[in-house]
Amino acid sequence: MDPIIGIDLGTTNSAVAHLEPSGPEIIPNALGARLTPSVVGVDESGTIVVGAAARELQVLRPDRCASLFKRYMGTDKIVELGKRTFTPEELSGLVLRSLKADAEAHFKREITRAVITCPAYFNDRQRKATIAAGRIAGLTVERILNEPTAAAIAYGFHEAREDKKLLIFDLGGGTFDVSVVELFDGAMEVRASAGETSLGGEDFTRTLAARILEMHGLAFERAEATMPLLVARLIPLAEIAKCRLSREETAVVRIPAADGALPEDAKETTIDRAKLEAWVTPTLNRIELPIRKALADAKLTREQIDEVILVGGATRMPLVVRRVKELFGKDPHRRLNPDEVVALGAAVQGGLVGGTGAVDDLVVTDVAPFTLGIAVAKDFAGGRHDGYFSPIINRNTTIPVSRVERYSTLQANQTVLLVKVYQGEARKVAENLLLGEFEVKGIPPGPPGQMVDIRFTYDLNGVLEIEATVVATKKKISHVIAKHAKGLTEEQIRRAVAAMEKLKRTRAKKR
Repeated sequence: MDPIIGIDLGTTNSAVAHLEPSGPEIIPNALGARLTPSVVGVDESGTIVVGAAARELQVLRPDRCASLFKRYMGTDKIVELGKRTFTPEELSGLVLRSLKADAEAHFKREITRAVITCPAYFNDRQRKATIAAGRIAGLTVERILNEPTAAAIAYGFHEAREDKKLLIFDLGGGTFDVSVVELFDGAMEVRASAGETSLGGEDFTRTLAARILEMHGLAFERAEATMPLLVARLIPLAEIAKCRLSREETAVVRIPAADGALPEDAKETTIDRAKLEAWVTPTLNRIELPIRKALADAKLTREQIDEVILVGGATRMPLVVRRVKELFGKDPHRRLNPDEVVALGAAVQGGLVGGTGAVDDLVVTDVAPFTLGIAVAKDFAGGRHDGYFSPIINRNTTIPVSRVERYSTLQANQTVLLVKVYQGEARKVAENLLLGEFEVKGIPPGPPGQMVDIRFTYDLNGVLEIEATVVATKKKISHVIAKHAKGLTEEQIRRAVAAMEKLKRTRAKKR
């Protein structure tokens, strides 16, 4: 049977792994590195470059390179690189295609199946976009797996016989997730998940770069618009300084010229760790609400957590480690490489999907990260009021799950019912995310109160299918919400796959 690879499609770096009899292993890329930067570029000749080569090109030609596009998955954003345009799904597809090629070089055979991870707090559109990116790369996506769940699987693979409650603290380059996980009798149950899709190490880096510019009388947004080469060169220098300040007390940052050059007499700024921590603390404070929410949903106190597991490169910052220790009153653990643990867990999940003997005894359950429901009207205070949210599947319900609720028509002789599907936690639908809508036709004429059953089925990938049944006639209407990513139809996905085959890409040796 074809091997199923595990892919961590990260905001700043990505990785691919596979499951060996001895356990999961990272597959190095064509340059021998274990991580591949999630950067895509188009050079002057029109050649697509991915990874380290694109990251180097980004310093000199930021207009020809794209990064952080994971944050735009599932949106209509279009990225221009040179004379070409790409959707976030196509850019992610190029990164996935590069990882696929690395796996094929490792196995010396074609690879077509993969488990791909995404943040636990990715919504329905973002998950569909991730599946679309996999298809664009030529992969059959066997499972979309939440990143903290993948990390928990990597730890559970080694510690499946222990009974304990874990909190997975996943602070990566661009997203923050927290999951409460219980290990018992060879099973791994995700009790609750919460997080933010726009919080991570990149925010710390950009804060540092912005403050450095402020010290020299420049506003970050204005400099980015008027001196893009300066900012493009400064951001990687700020990243290096941020990482150095995790090991040392001070770091020196040289200020590039307006054209991005770093002359010998370039101005220098010395930053100490205390100053960096003061600058990024307001951003880091945003971790507390998701932690409180996950613990409350799991019905646990902080004292009941046996271990806190750190995942993601941003957890190397001493400030982050210290804050987690303060929040839980215990030292967090990092027994596996925080940059690689998600890919390792995805590889184990691939083994579970493929029936690999090494993981026969491991059972994994996951949860729905959001509440799913429909818009309804309510009668109160002497009138009818629209725009209320009626939950059908509550957040942190174990998946896969299928739930049904009964609704009824509001007007006499109403033969059509418009079903609007939302995702969120607010009582009013205006504050939640509209996923889609469809009509239920064929309701027999009659007085108000003609009944319709609405069934939500939510699978392991976070794919939502809806079935409406007219109770009087037993007529069923099925509808899959957003079969494809927003902005990408099935035909657009097919065209993207065809275009991918024609792209002029660098060979492994050249990279």
